[in-house]
Amino acid sequence: MEQIFNLFKIPEVRRRLLFTLGVLALYRVGAAIPLPGINTEALRQLFEQHRGSFLGFLDIFSGGALSRFSILTLGTIPYINSSIILSLLQGAHVIPYLDRLSREGESGRKRIQQLTRYLAVALAMFQSFAIALGFTQTQAGVAPIIQDPTAGFYMMTAFTWTAGAILVMWLGEQITEFGIGNGISLIIFTGIVARMPASVFDVIRLVRVEEISLFVALVLAALVLVVCGGVVWVETAQRQIPVQYAKRLVGRRMMGGANTYLPIKLDPSGVVAVIFASAVIQAPLFVSQLFPNSAWAQLLQKVFGGFGGKSPLFSLIYAGLIIFFCYFYNSIAINPQDLAENMKKWGGFIPGIRPGKSTADFIEWVVEHLTLFGALFVASLAVLPDYMRSYLSAPFFFGSTSLLIVVGVALDTMGQLEAHLYMRHYEGFLKKGRIRGRWFNVGQTT
Repeated sequence: MEQIFNLFKIPEVRRRLLFTLGVLALYRVGAAIPLPGINTEALRQLFEQHRGSFLGFLDIFSGGALSRFSILTLGTIPYINSSIILSLLQGAHVIPYLDRLSREGESGRKRIQQLTRYLAVALAMFQSFAIALGFTQTQAGVAPIIQDPTAGFYMMTAFTWTAGAILVMWLGEQITEFGIGNGISLIIFTGIVARMPASVFDVIRLVRVEEISLFVALVLAALVLVVCGGVVWVETAQRQIPVQYAKRLVGRRMMGGANTYLPIKLDPSGVVAVIFASAVIQAPLFVSQLFPNSAWAQLLQKVFGGFGGKSPLFSLIYAGLIIFFCYFYNSIAINPQDLAENMKKWGGFIPGIRPGKSTADFIEWVVEHLTLFGALFVASLAVLPDYMRSYLSAPFFFGSTSLLIVVGVALDTMGQLEAHLYMRHYEGFLKKGRIRGRWFNVGQTT
């Protein structure tokens, strides 16, 4: 509690925290405002039927906005999709203009961010029509979900959801600039956390009506704790590559001669790969809703199991996307050649490895092997709900992917709070340990 009180003793941190909480509260208010012209009872029945399906996951991912047909139903999905598209185009070097912008420093980054916003608006308009048409085709029992599916309703829905997506995108950027943490990640985090109390009450209700046994509920609770512990371990684990710096004379002072290490995280991509894969996996379902009677749309529905998402091929594709984005993000975030060049420039070397190309190859080898383990762990968590429903007969969605996002974002936000406290000589949240008489902070990298 002392560390929490320290946050509010610092005016700048207090202002950032209150700003972040205020923006997130505004987002939750918007997520509770529904669109007119919706049969709420039919919509509730539909989500009850698909509680343990991919549609239920989308509802959790949107913080319950989808099940309400809220004005903020799209949330961060268009912005994430546009970021993925531009990142892939930059990584593949398809458009020379984007390559030139990526080399222009801060001005180029701002221009790329502006292009991301424009593309997000176009994607929001497309996804709005796709979702509205999809729910027109979907029936819950005998009552239609959309009461009056006219052209005016579709236009109102498209413009409202597009405006809502723009608002969410702007709120996320404001949190990133004036608040604490990554704004888009925190908005997703807030939506998932807001649904957790309802999930807990659902489990209690199912136990009381004897749809699941108390033993199964206890096993699920234990697995939640195990998953949280595993995520914390993977997100904080790192490989420490020892680095030595040779002594050299700079002016009249002898510099260097220090022993340190280069920290490489076990899962450098964190929750980015999961968020990207979740956004991409939704695209075929959105596209298939525009032309539900076409042959390729029916093929997509069979491959992905429709909104149920229970196809084994669906799980395989989802896990493959997570592994791909883990490697893709790490290839952009970690440049072994630059690390080796900077190390050589300052007289550093890895014991037993020659400076230059050999050092770059060694760092790349370490990153690839660590990424493989981290990606397999994250992909295993993503497909875990399907096997939970199969072997434990859990009639609800066990959100291991949601837990991964929640824990990852929480750790990242705590890291930023740690930095603010350390800059002002306050003790952080993380505990201290002692090895051979020396005190150190857990997670310290220098």
